[in-house]
Amino acid sequence: MSTAPEDDPGAVSAPGWTAADIPSLIGRTAIVTGGNSGLGFQTSRELARHGAHVILTARDADRGAEAVEAIRTEQPDALVETRIVDLADLDTVTAFAATVDRVDLLINNAGVMMPPRSLSAQGYELQFAVNHLGHFALTALLLDVLKEGTDPRVVTVSSYLHKRGRVHFDDLHGEHKYSKTGYYAQSKLANVVFGLELHRRLRANGFGVSSVLAHPGYAATNLQSSGPSGVTKLALKVSNRLMAQDAAMGALPQLYAATHPEVESGQFVGPNGRREQKGYPTIVEPLEAARDRELAKRLWDVSEELTGLDFGLAR
Repeated sequence: MSTAPEDDPGAVSAPGWTAADIPSLIGRTAIVTGGNSGLGFQTSRELARHGAHVILTARDADRGAEAVEAIRTEQPDALVETRIVDLADLDTVTAFAATVDRVDLLINNAGVMMPPRSLSAQGYELQFAVNHLGHFALTALLLDVLKEGTDPRVVTVSSYLHKRGRVHFDDLHGEHKYSKTGYYAQSKLANVVFGLELHRRLRANGFGVSSVLAHPGYAATNLQSSGPSGVTKLALKVSNRLMAQDAAMGALPQLYAATHPEVESGQFVGPNGRREQKGYPTIVEPLEAARDRELAKRLWDVSEELTGLDFGLAR
């Protein structure tokens, strides 16, 4: 994989690209967080279908085992397994990372969406903790293993709603004023800022690992039903039926980001339809503020402080 110039994200696109176009992944190992359902399950299924050894992580052992069984029912020879990771508890992230001795593709997919305000095991606002900090920590812990991989890539899954986000450094965990939608957007903006800064730091330090971003558009998954409550949950249920594409289509951007040979580090992949809500994978643009290097440095420093981890990557 090549590296995109900082101010030129490229224009790679493959009209009508589907999972059938994924090249052979035999001999490669992929980790998919939240791989037991939704976009993560579709991603795990397709990576396994094309020969990868897939480690799908789940919070619940039974649900992880059910996902593995479902994939093996379709693909008896699939190399797929499940391991426990709760991204809301950094201790489980550390424990999982210690078991990994090979990884070529890290798909930072798991997430929570718009729950009532709640806290992680370490006392951080849940959406920021799961969607950003857990993946920040996992990437840091696996970086040395990733460096030894074949065309190693980190794919961080964000959302179109990152464009409505800002990082509330003065109230990062919503202690004083909390909006479940606003703090979801904060976590998704953090994903984009992290992915772009990771790309810059990997390049600056001469690492051969690529950092790519993806978002699914509006895809109907259990994310909209497992987190939100009340009127928000009802509204999302209706809009899922009327407006969303299915999870298989929603997973295509992250599959494209993970496997397409012409995707470059620093790029962002999303749907090619109107307002990036539906469609086939193409290169899209992040919110301009997400490119702010001072914002990136501040978020990086705070994330290292909150996770207690140092990437060892100079700016």
